[in-house]
Order: sequence, then structure tokens, then C-alpha cells
Amino acid sequence: MIENLSKLFCRCCLVIAFCLVLLPFARAQTDADALMIPKNYFCAAGIYTHSSWDHYWEGTFKRDNLNLGTVSSNVYSLGGNYGLSNRINLLFMVPYVTTNATAGTLRGEHNFQDLSASIKWMALKEEIGRGLFSLHAILSGSIPLSNYEADYLPLSIGLHSKNVALRALLNYQTGRFFVAGAGQYIRRSNITIDRNSYYTTELHYTNEVEMPNMTNFFVSSGYRSLKFNAEAVLTKVTTLGGFDIRKNDMPFPSNKMNSTLAGVILKYSLQSISGLEFTAGGNYVLSGRNVGQTRTFYGGVYYVFSTKKEK
Repeated sequence: MIENLSKLFCRCCLVIAFCLVLLPFARAQTDADALMIPKNYFCAAGIYTHSSWDHYWEGTFKRDNLNLGTVSSNVYSLGGNYGLSNRINLLFMVPYVTTNATAGTLRGEHNFQDLSASIKWMALKEEIGRGLFSLHAILSGSIPLSNYEADYLPLSIGLHSKNVALRALLNYQTGRFFVAGAGQYIRRSNITIDRNSYYTTELHYTNEVEMPNMTNFFVSSGYRSLKFNAEAVLTKVTTLGGFDIRKNDMPFPSNKMNSTLAGVILKYSLQSISGLEFTAGGNYVLSGRNVGQTRTFYGGVYYVFSTKKEK
């Protein structure tokens, strides 16, 4: 039975973890697909992500920095997705992050980052023409799990803000091919840093930093079957406010951090072990502002099972 349901839960708990270091960390993007876990089923996930860059945009000027060399991060994540009903899923993700630079005197951080949780609701599912159309609403939130230092970019493991996000997702599938699109608004709380004054475009005599909100839009298209999935994704992240990195200065948490990314996701489900699947993929920053031109690769192992005995 689980094998027959595999097309409904592929990529459960998949992190499209940008891990751009200069870019705010994107949380578990399981809300980026139109697939649902059935009622009383649970998907456990383990994901590894590696990201690196040696060039970045200082405002709109692209450059390297010999005092940093190549900046990299590794993310080890555990998560889950539970089917509260056939139309409502509950998701969570816990990442442990390490960062490193190959040159200079700065040393990387390593700690638990932010706990993220989401409620995913399939609001509409209708047959239109020869295909199936669905509309999803996803409410997400995240809170820091440790007292890591946000004012340590580009080697900070995160930005330490509390976030609330709302996403609308449209999906249309005909046969084994689909196209999808989504828009997300992210509201971020202010943060405090370990100094009593700082300069942005003016001097601030406080340790509180006002964090600009963000938007996230993507389009995707691909192939889905019971055994193999392949998907291409184009994502645009925009900061609603902020300011540019000053010449030869370090980045700051409230910088304007915009990026356009292209990525691919591959999924393979084992036929010999029902409920077990493997996912791999990556993305690349095509253009940006105050972010690194990051190459990201990730892989995950997922297992889905029923939490109740089935007849």
C-alpha cells in the first residue's frame, strides 16, 4: 500500500537549503511541492547539504576576496512530515550547520540553527481538462535553537530572527508531467547583536537591528512517476528593504540580499523496500545582490510508514 502511495509523498521534508551564507537561510522547503502525505502516515527524513562560493556581489559589483578564499557550509538536517488528514500535513526540520573559510583569520561557526515548522493545507483539488489542478496554502514559522552570533557574516550560520511566512502554491499535472508556481511572504523579527552601536546608512546607538521582510517566488516543471521524479526549479528571492555592503566592508544582517537561482531535484523510490526513497539535487545562483554566487548540492534519505495498523 505504501508503495502505491509513493507519488503522493516524494520529496517530503526536502530541504532546498540555499545555505548561501550571505543570503538568509531558507528553511525546509517541503512547502515547495504539491504532494501530500496521507492521513496517519509519517515521513522521516535525513538530509545533507554542501554549499560553497568564492565570488560574491558587493551591492551589484561582483568580486572575490583573498582574505576569505572559498566560503563553505555543511548542513545536517533531520525532519518529518505527518499526515493529520489527507488535506492537512504538519512538517518540521532541525538543521545543524557548520561554516568555514579557506583563507584569512576568520573561523567558522558550528551549532544548531533554527527549528522550522509548517502547516500545509490542500485547499482545492479539481480536474481541469485532461489534468489535475491543486491549490495549497502553507503557513510556516522558525525560531533559533541556539545562541549563535548573527553579526558574524559571512561565516554566521544564520540571522537569528524569528520568522513567519505564508505561501500560496499552484500545481497542474497531466499524465506524468506537471508545472507549478508559488509566491511566499516572509515576515522577520528584529534581532539583537553583541555591540551597542552600528552603522548602516546612518549611525544607530542601539544593539537592536531592524530586519527587512522578504518575498520568495518560484516556478518549476518536471516529470513524476511512482519510481522516478525529475524537476527543474527557478527561484527569485527579494529583500524588501535593507542596504548594500559598503566597499571592502563585511556584510551585515540587515543588508539587502537578493538572488535568482536555478536548480534541479531528482528522486528515486526503491521498489524492493516500500516507503524508502533517495533524493539528490542542487542549485546555482545566477545573479544576486549582497550574496555569494553559491553552488549547492544535497542528498537525502526518506522513509514513510503508517502510524496505525492497516487491515
